[in-house]
Amino acid sequence: MGTNWNLVADIGGTNARFSALLDNGSLESEHEFHHSVEEYPQFADLIGGLLTEIAAATGWSNAPTHVCFAVACPADSEEIAFTNSHWKFTKTQLKQLLGCEHLSVINDFEAVAHGITELDEADLVKIGGGDAVDNKSIGILGAGTGLGVAGLVRHGGGYQVVDTEGGHADYAPIDDVQSAVVNCLRERYGRVSLERLLSGKGILNIYLALCSIEGVEAQFESPAEVVAAALEHQDDRALQTLHMFCEGMGSAAGNLALTFGAKGGIYIAGGVIPRFQEFFINSGFRSKFEDKGRFVSYLQPIPVYLVIRSNLGLLGAAKKLQQI
Repeated sequence: MGTNWNLVADIGGTNARFSALLDNGSLESEHEFHHSVEEYPQFADLIGGLLTEIAAATGWSNAPTHVCFAVACPADSEEIAFTNSHWKFTKTQLKQLLGCEHLSVINDFEAVAHGITELDEADLVKIGGGDAVDNKSIGILGAGTGLGVAGLVRHGGGYQVVDTEGGHADYAPIDDVQSAVVNCLRERYGRVSLERLLSGKGILNIYLALCSIEGVEAQFESPAEVVAAALEHQDDRALQTLHMFCEGMGSAAGNLALTFGAKGGIYIAGGVIPRFQEFFINSGFRSKFEDKGRFVSYLQPIPVYLVIRSNLGLLGAAKKLQQI
């Protein structure tokens, strides 16, 4: 008889992260496996090789007992089709491929929300505001390949995750430059969501739009190049891009705080912002977060926390398994 073990995953538009866990309730594991989405034309191609990889690393050759996959797309239907990648699968197919007893597929930001409940002070950097109010709602916003949005509602000593697709709500420009960028992107996409500007891809979208508006040739072809040029003050439009991104995140986070009544705090997750943490903290993020007219005094006390812990989605998927 083989070892009882579980498998969790956090699968975004760029990276797929997996963790093999002993079936003993622990949220931690030394057995993590990372793969690039681009490497595999079909999702099933990855899964077969993954089980072989896990067996070689752990000696666990039997199928996992419980599986929780967090996916960057809606997760409440039989077919899972990723918003920002070419992958798709059905839950029935995946369960057969894995040979597991129980499969749970959840939205990636539901997993992030579960992970938030496991963090301590060392995992967070506070950006303004006062103390979080106990038993009040929490809002979560995170920029990766796309933009994730979720909430936590605390009740009766526990909590309820509110998983959403809020990253696809309309982007609301608040000044003339943002309006010009949105108009430029509207010509390309027809409709402009928050994700079109407030994500890794969004950084490049902002930069290319600014270049188009000013009639200059773009010098950079990736978000990473734009961020590097901005941090090194090598390019004015790259610097303008990063400021617009940070201020846009502030506006969106403030809207989320108002919408959820998030006096328990706003958490900024995702893999993009930690790459320019100091720039973000010192940007116009907090001022735009609070800049809500008659509701400045409502927002000023609300703390914002930048999550600096890696693999938060895996942590949250493992936490979800404990609740099944």
